[in-house]
Amino acid sequence: MAVRLRLKRMGKKKQPSYRVVAVDSRKPRDGRVLEIIGTYDPRQEPSAVSIVNDRAVHWLRHGAQPSETVSKLLTITGAWDEFRAQGVPETAAAAEAPPEAPEPPPEPDLVLDEAPADEEDSQ
Repeated sequence: MAVRLRLKRMGKKKQPSYRVVAVDSRKPRDGRVLEIIGTYDPRQEPSAVSIVNDRAVHWLRHGAQPSETVSKLLTITGAWDEFRAQGVPETAAAAEAPPEAPEPPPEPDLVLDEAPADEEDSQ
């Protein structure tokens, strides 16, 4: 199931307010949600944003993709910074980790008896 963090419209006609929700991406905008993690009221001056950062980070760590607007709201509330500070989850880290540098070749056991370069130049 692909989980998205997005807005669910609430309120009366021409007086919108929104809930920030975790929802299956195949569900309609105002359909059934998995969890309500906050609210957003754009009509207040300044806009009122209230998000439970722990739950937002939980969903982000489990692979939820935020919509463009929700990602801006997560940045405002600091949830996005918390998520980045905790690092990338282990499963995603293994997939995105750059390959390790190969080990240098081993030194050969056989050593040839060569004359040093200084002796050749002096002759």
